[in-house]
Amino acid sequence: MKKSALTEVFAFVFILLLNSTSYAQKFRPLDASPMDALSFPTSNKEVNKLIKVTYSRPQLKERSLESLAPNGKVWRTGANEAVDVILYKDTKLGGKMVKAGEYSLFTIPGAKEWTIILSKDINVWGAYSYNEANDVVRVMAPVTTGESLESLSMAFEDDGTLFLGWGTNRVAIPFNK
Repeated sequence: MKKSALTEVFAFVFILLLNSTSYAQKFRPLDASPMDALSFPTSNKEVNKLIKVTYSRPQLKERSLESLAPNGKVWRTGANEAVDVILYKDTKLGGKMVKAGEYSLFTIPGAKEWTIILSKDINVWGAYSYNEANDVVRVMAPVTTGESLESLSMAFEDDGTLFLGWGTNRVAIPFNK
């Protein structure tokens, strides 16, 4: 190999090494409230989903639910961004028809029942910019109790009811009824 060709090869390898280190990424640690998603129908084999819910899962960490989601105040129903709900088809919520589309889910916790709110405001962080005038539907859902859950959790039942659980509180959000 000629000297100039050898020099070019070394220069090329040096540039490759220099470039690979200059593009090294610094990744953030895992979120304290990781994002989760679920859909209905729940079967992975079902390709025609009706509803998709994306939310962040805060943890109690020895705090009371009432300190994190105070009774009587609008709550984003999770952590970070407001819960994102996508309805792929017109769907009933608590017997009220809601057009297919993307919505944010807010709640107003209460001791015996929660107000469930679908809002047309989307891509919002928290409930700081919540505007009641943009509510699409509001329904009431009774509170029941169960085993304590450290992290906010959501799950669909086979009938389309979305269950929300955190601490010992359980709230059934009646989709498709």
